[in-house]
Amino acid sequence: MRLPQFKKSAETPAVPPVIDEEDSAIIKEIFSENTGNSADIKSAPLKTKKSKMGRAADQKRSAEKEEISFNFKSLLSGKNEEKKVFEEPPQVLHLPPWDTEYEILDRYWLTPPYAYANIYRDGYGNVHYQMVEPKLNEKELVVLEETFEHLRSMLVYDTVRKRGELELDPYLLREVITNFDPDITPERRDTLIYFLNRNFLGYGKLDPLMHDEKIEDITCNGANIPVFLYHRRFTNVETDVIFDSAELNKYVLKLAQKGDKQLSLTSPIIDAALPEGSRIQLTYSDIISSKGSSFTIRKFKAEPMTPADLVISNTYSSELMAHIWLAVENRKSLIIAGGTASGKTSTMNAASFFIPAVAKIVSIEDTREIQLPHVNWLPMKTRESTSNVSGVGNVSMFSLLKAALRQRPEYIIVGEVRGEEAQTLFQAMNTGHTTYSTLHAGNVKEAINRLINDPINVPVAMFGALNLVVIQSLLYGEGKGFRRCLSLNEIIVDDDKIEWKPLFQWNHTTDHFDKVYTHSIVFDSIAYQNGWTDEQLQERLSSKKQALDQMAASENISLKAVEKAIIETNLRERKV
Repeated sequence: MRLPQFKKSAETPAVPPVIDEEDSAIIKEIFSENTGNSADIKSAPLKTKKSKMGRAADQKRSAEKEEISFNFKSLLSGKNEEKKVFEEPPQVLHLPPWDTEYEILDRYWLTPPYAYANIYRDGYGNVHYQMVEPKLNEKELVVLEETFEHLRSMLVYDTVRKRGELELDPYLLREVITNFDPDITPERRDTLIYFLNRNFLGYGKLDPLMHDEKIEDITCNGANIPVFLYHRRFTNVETDVIFDSAELNKYVLKLAQKGDKQLSLTSPIIDAALPEGSRIQLTYSDIISSKGSSFTIRKFKAEPMTPADLVISNTYSSELMAHIWLAVENRKSLIIAGGTASGKTSTMNAASFFIPAVAKIVSIEDTREIQLPHVNWLPMKTRESTSNVSGVGNVSMFSLLKAALRQRPEYIIVGEVRGEEAQTLFQAMNTGHTTYSTLHAGNVKEAINRLINDPINVPVAMFGALNLVVIQSLLYGEGKGFRRCLSLNEIIVDDDKIEWKPLFQWNHTTDHFDKVYTHSIVFDSIAYQNGWTDEQLQERLSSKKQALDQMAASENISLKAVEKAIIETNLRERKV
């Protein structure tokens, strides 16, 4: 949907205003007193002369210094007994008219009214992502830099995560900035506040990208190389953001601090989670790569994918998803396999919406991604050792899974199986626990081979408790990426031989999901357990398909609405 076109806002003055000598001297003295050194006015070098002021002028100057210092201390201590009411911030940026020089593909706000994305295709057919923010003049850059440095020097945090929860008081920030520059307009003042929050509490020059819900991954492969991102609509896209070597080293260290991890020459590569849940992988200096430091941010989706979302995106058909619904509801175990970024965890999360509302659930992950509406749910995550002694303080997925089995859960969700925890997972299946997990594999054969061979080594006899395997993939067509469930398969163990039978398969020609079975061991057993005839089984599947179609028709259906629709459908079916 096209955003409305606004009139272009007033341009930044071509000639930046000059900082007068008296203002500069006041600023320098304040920062000298608070930080122990003179403020470095980089953008506008001034030759300040010693003022010949009388007693009255000295008192005025002292009062101005005291007022600015007081406002800083109030801002940083959080004390604001008398808040001045300021006007609402004006529109700083407006979306300009479409540029005819390039093919504009999309344009939307990231942090209104301060940052927007401009996505276009150049003359070579390449898609570019341009991030547009307000331009600052020299005087504004001086005020911004000095305010930022002063805030950083005065604030001390107990932990990095507390910093992520911190908020700067906008009222006092406005007062401080106005004291520095009394002639600043409300529009430009609030622009500086935006940059202070962006740089101090946010992610610096990448902060607007972190607010773009259409972005899945953000990657920097080295210094002086454009940052790339994975866009839900345009897949891999080059941005206009570039870090130089020193800036990139500083930035990955900042990301490591936000992830509460240590990154150094002795530990040049780490994996961590950011405070809001995004996953990061960082390398430092040129020890790992000749291109220098690098980072990849796999963004955390604030709202999880629901079954309705998967149907709307045609990742699954409503008929296929109805089969998964019935299987989950009747406690059939499931593994979702696929390649990197194929959406395995999102699908597992969506399928978990079908778990009965009061069932006891335990989820185990390396990084928290699963989000469920259930109240009777215990989420747990692993922890790496922070001790110099190997293994001390380490909490592995294997140990969490063993602990979970002592809590009598009805459903166990494991983020991804890679090693010895898989054997415990299959033991849980064989002792009556319904389990869901993900696995890196391209098809059913690869998934089984990974599970039965080193380093996982699950005995073949244990596969009798695994009911279904879903294969999902990230595909490309016409320059765009899309996710599809390639097949839904049931697992059969016969004479120590593992076999699988496809129930649904994706037709790449029609982009439809074909039902390829007449009878299924899994769904026939569900009918038998519930005392249903074949006709009643099909009625249940049809009822769930209809409910999913209705959810998908709503398009922007909320999580609560999906949860309510699932519960109401289950209640209605029980009354029949």
